[in-house]
This record gives sequence, C-alpha cells and structure tokens, in this order.
Amino acid sequence: MRPIPVLFHIGPLQVHTYGIGLALTFWFAFNYFERRLRRNGYRTDWFVSVFLWIVLAAVVGARALHVLSNLSYYDHNPSQVLAIWHGGLSSFGGLLFAVPTGIVLTRRRCPELPIGRALDIIAPVLLAAWAMGRLLGPQLMEAGGGHPTHQWFGMYYADQVGRRLPVPIFQALEDFGVYLVLITIERRLARWPDGSARSGFPSGAVIGTAMVLWGIERTLDEHLWLGEDGRLGSDLVQIAGVLLVVGGAALLLRTRRRWQAWLRTHAPGSGDPGALLADPRGSSTTSLA
Repeated sequence: MRPIPVLFHIGPLQVHTYGIGLALTFWFAFNYFERRLRRNGYRTDWFVSVFLWIVLAAVVGARALHVLSNLSYYDHNPSQVLAIWHGGLSSFGGLLFAVPTGIVLTRRRCPELPIGRALDIIAPVLLAAWAMGRLLGPQLMEAGGGHPTHQWFGMYYADQVGRRLPVPIFQALEDFGVYLVLITIERRLARWPDGSARSGFPSGAVIGTAMVLWGIERTLDEHLWLGEDGRLGSDLVQIAGVLLVVGGAALLLRTRRRWQAWLRTHAPGSGDPGALLADPRGSSTTSLA
C-alpha cells in the first residue's frame, strides 16, 4: 500500500497535508462545541476569541512538551524546533496549556457558565476531535505510525522505512469509542428513571469518565505501540496518562458524593437516592445530534 502524500504544491506554495488535517479538526471542534453550548442554553458570542487563544495555547504547549521530551535531538537540530508540519505535537502538552487558558477566559467572558458544566460539555467534543485528528493528523505525517510490523494490517508511511502499526487509526477508533461512552452517560444523567427530564444536577461525571478512559487508552498506546524503553518522552506520556486516570477517578468519587447529597433533596417522590444514582439516564440536555 502506497503512503498518503504528506505535502503537495499549489503553484509555488508548499502545502502540508498534516496541517490541513489539523485545521479541519480545529474547525470541527469549534462548531461542535458552539452547537453544544447553544443546546445547553448558553450564549456563544464570547467563544470565537476564546477559542483562538485556546488553539494557540494548545499548539504552543503541545510543541513545547514534545521538544522538552526530545531535547537531545533538538539540541543538535535547533532549526526543527518550530517544524510542527513534521508532527511532534504532544496531546498532554496541549492539554496542559489549553485547559487553564480555556478555564480562565471562560470565567471572564461567560461567568454564567459554571466551569464544571463547561468541562462536561466539552469532554465529548475533545474525544470526537481527537478521533478525527488522529486520522487527519498523525496518519498523514511522514512517520506517523507506531512500531514496525510484518502483520497484514501494517501500513507504509512517507518515510518508507517499512510497514508500521497504523496507530493513528487504532487511536481514532479508541477515541470514538470513548466518545460514545460519554454521550451515553450524558443522556442517562439528563433523565430520571421514569423518563422525565432532569436538570441542575452536579457536574463532573462526564469529564471524570473521559479522564479515566482516555488516560488508560493513551498510557497503553504509548506502552504497547509507540514508546521506547528508557526514552524520556515515552516515560513522561505514560506517567501523565496514569496521573490523568488517578485525577479522573478522584473526580468521579467526589461527583458521586455530590450526586448522593443532591438526590436527597431533588429526587422525585421518596425513592432511595442510592438506587436512583445507580440508574441515572441521559446527560446534560445535549444529544448525539
């Protein structure tokens, strides 16, 4: 199988396929999150400028962490530090810079949107965007695959060093699977067991689940398919993945306690709060569409 071209020319202009893929992914994330804000009853006039800052922070953070994780290479190749068209954007670095930026700016520009609710709303957007971005980003890079393989499903990439595991495709499927889990949780949380709408409930369940599942996914991907023993960047990714899982689990435990307290005062009738919490249906008022 021939690799997908990683660049082409429009007249004198050199265009990198990887960059087009990332641009399309950001465009999708913007439109999907804006739509989810509207469906949850929040205004969106503030979001364009905030989104641009989030994108900038994500790219800077993703590149910075990648460079720091591979400092020995960039010490000898300083001209490549800004060459993001060759790949080298760390997901965890992007989150490390983009999430605080988004939180601070959201609190300023849309104070009526609680941060916990905002994170629950954006979690499925991130997973859907990551699924799309894996296919339109790393899959179109010069060396976008994982470890070398002789399996039938191995793919050639533009550097032509032999077949590699098509890890971006694997990750896209994983991310989309997590996305479906989050949407299912959303829908279950938004309705009482009798099918009536539920609102005003504690936030945290969706983003907490996303943290746990994506942290597990990213750690295992790095350990099994991408990483190299003793390589700093690989070790940092796996450590970050474990920390994300721990943080998500702690958030879910805290959210569960908040749900139990909330149900004692908001549950219809005199049903057992524990039983209601064990079978919540729906999510924040958003839907898959």
